[in-house]
Amino acid sequence: MAGAGPGRAARPGSSPGGSCKVGLAMAALDEIFKAYDIRGTFPDQIDAELAARVGAAFAAFSGAPRILVARDMRPSGVELVAAFGRGATSAGADVVDLGLTSTDELYYASGALDAPGAMFTASHNPARYNGIKLCLAGARPVGAESGLVDIKAAVAGPAPEPAAEAGRVSEQDVLGDYAAKVRSFIDVSSLKPLKVVADTANGMGGLVVPAVFAGLPVELEVLFGELDGTFPNHPADPIQPANLVDLQRRITETGADVGLAFDGDADRCFLVDDKAQPVSGSTTTAMVAAAMLEKYPGSTILHNLICSKSVPEIVRERGGTPVVTRVGHSYIKAVMAETGAVFGGEHSGHYYFRDNYRADSGSIAALVVLELLSKADRPLSEIRKDFERYADSGEINTEVSDPHAVIEAVAAAYGAERHPEATQSRMDGLTVDLGDWWFNLRPSNTEPLLRLNLEAPTPSECQARTAEVVALLKDLS
Repeated sequence: MAGAGPGRAARPGSSPGGSCKVGLAMAALDEIFKAYDIRGTFPDQIDAELAARVGAAFAAFSGAPRILVARDMRPSGVELVAAFGRGATSAGADVVDLGLTSTDELYYASGALDAPGAMFTASHNPARYNGIKLCLAGARPVGAESGLVDIKAAVAGPAPEPAAEAGRVSEQDVLGDYAAKVRSFIDVSSLKPLKVVADTANGMGGLVVPAVFAGLPVELEVLFGELDGTFPNHPADPIQPANLVDLQRRITETGADVGLAFDGDADRCFLVDDKAQPVSGSTTTAMVAAAMLEKYPGSTILHNLICSKSVPEIVRERGGTPVVTRVGHSYIKAVMAETGAVFGGEHSGHYYFRDNYRADSGSIAALVVLELLSKADRPLSEIRKDFERYADSGEINTEVSDPHAVIEAVAAAYGAERHPEATQSRMDGLTVDLGDWWFNLRPSNTEPLLRLNLEAPTPSECQARTAEVVALLKDLS
């Protein structure tokens, strides 16, 4: 277990409760505290001292008597988890070490055990990275607008005095309970003997996916199931087409019904159909939404604003109420709590379920799709056509000198004077809807980039409209 491993010693006098009262440089923290998590390279940006300070700060922020901690397979996680535990226990909190888990398993544990959690992972990033995803009891998100800024300020401040009584560290394994929870979302008896290939990319899916599929009437083959945080086969970033090549080849070789591609911490899952063609996150969102509406008629379904227009169209057609949200888990989980939505999806492969403490789980989404395939008795390559109505550009990044100024210029270029048919939204960046096509521009949180997502009725029109907007961005940059 992670908590049992030896941690690298923090710099002399710098650990929480030590004699040094000097905090860490805010400029350095600004580089690693993101909108939704903490992430950077090890050990120059994230090290044992930083992890210990975050542990103490999070214990104080949450005020909880115990905190769950877990890690993915990155070698640096052992040291960082041990340091985080020292910081949290010095602040008086007990620490329950869950060991190696996926991020969605940690979220499940936070809900089931009603305790805050800290997941050490850098998700799809390369091996030299690590990071921390935090949540409060009940898997409630901690992001820039829900506590992460306060935690950063505490980390930057003087090291706190230790609590009168230090907390204790214990260990617990929740994998079996988590796998049972995932399976509870489907009628297992409805599954047909499908052949499934899962590429876990040496990430946490190698541990979690076999546990989830145990006992199911499904033939499962796992590619790169060995846990190895150096990612010796290919990056654990399934949104990049190059990282799907091995999975696509194996589907073709074996005649598999479906392929599943997981990222490093296994909370995201991307589908590949029986003809070895990738399925977009929007299409998966629409399929899962349809399945959830069959079980919960008339429910509210969330989708973020870069999902295809087909998602809200299908939700309405199936009797549901679609609600659009900003991109990002903290926003989606908040809206899910406000609306009581049964499900929410993101184009990036995150899928959220009300009955999973509103947390996201790629494994749950995968099983819901397998149930849909079994009931439809049609191949995924045919079923997907029922949910795909438009052509999309994918996410295109353009470097610009001043992202916000460029967004304002684009808004003016597509304003009412030149485009009376257009409507604009500032929910997240700039969304311009011109009736038969639309696009969204969002600034990166960390780089001078604008992220463009565009959708149009046909591939040729999508290509032309994308070229039009990209040319404008380049002229303005």
